[in-house]
Amino acid sequence: MADTTERRVDHSALRTNQAFIIGLLVLGFVLNAPALVMFVAAVMLVGTLFPQAGLFKRIYQHVLKPAGIVRPDVKLDHPEPHLFAQLVGGLVLLVATLAFAAGSSTLGWGLSWLVVALAALNLFAGVCVGCLMYYQLHRLGVPGFVHAPVARS
Repeated sequence: MADTTERRVDHSALRTNQAFIIGLLVLGFVLNAPALVMFVAAVMLVGTLFPQAGLFKRIYQHVLKPAGIVRPDVKLDHPEPHLFAQLVGGLVLLVATLAFAAGSSTLGWGLSWLVVALAALNLFAGVCVGCLMYYQLHRLGVPGFVHAPVARS
C-alpha cells in the first residue's frame, strides 16, 4: 500500500550533506588521513540516528541558508529513504575505518571511494542508490520499509 502522507524534504540540505561527504573523503584520501573517514562515518551515523543532530545539515540550516549561500529546495518527499541511504553510507565508512585499523588501507580507501562515487551520483545526477534500495525493500514487503515513492505530478 502506497503511503500518501504529504511530507516535505529540503533537497538543498541533502545536497549540502553530500558535498561535505565528498569533500572530506577526498581530502582524507589526498592527505592520507583515515581519521577523516572515521569522522565522516560518525557524522553520518549520528545524523541517521538523530536527524536533527546531523552536522553537515546543521551547517546548511544555521550558516549556509541564513547567509543566502544555498537556497532551500523543498520537495514533496519522504525523509526515511534518504536516512536509510545515509545509514548505508555510514556503515560502509565504518567498515572502511575498521579496515584501516586492521592495516588494510587499500580496502579502506576503496570503500571510501565507493561512498564518494555514490554521493557524487546523487549530488550531480540526482540518483540516490540508497533510496532506490529502500523503495525496492518496500516493494518486497520488508518490515520497516513503509514508504512508497512519492508520486510526482
